[in-house]
Amino acid sequence: MQTATSSTPHTAAQLSPGDLVNEREAAAILGAQVQTLRNWRWRGDGPRYLKVGQRMVRYHRADLLAFIDRKGAA
Repeated sequence: MQTATSSTPHTAAQLSPGDLVNEREAAAILGAQVQTLRNWRWRGDGPRYLKVGQRMVRYHRADLLAFIDRKGAA
């Protein structure tokens, strides 16, 4: 697994059902387009994400909320 920005690692024991969301759900939570999330990942910007295998990208809900808080405080 790969993360865009590292802080506290998440472990499987800490996860609850629904904690991980796909790109489309993450975009809806952030009020952004899926392409915006892809651009952020390519630039190394945006919320922290997990890469599962070669293509699957997932976001933790807590990381999305933290990203919103950081951008709101900026």
